[in-house]
Amino acid sequence: MSATPPPSPLADLQARLSELLRNGPAADIERNVKALLAQAFQRADLVTREEFDAQLERLARLQERVEQLEKLLAERSG
Repeated sequence: MSATPPPSPLADLQARLSELLRNGPAADIERNVKALLAQAFQRADLVTREEFDAQLERLARLQERVEQLEKLLAERSG
């Protein structure tokens, strides 16, 4: 049966810092900052990248349709 080697000092420090941040006031500060940012983004009327891309695609299709209609109108007028 092989024994598990003790964690390296760096891994131990990282684990302790993670535990402190998870349970200490830093976790509260992080949650508060995230909540403030979320509120600020909502007030700024920002959209997600997916929504933006979807609107770009829709705009491109509408622009194509307008061009088709303009061409059709020019053929019938001319």
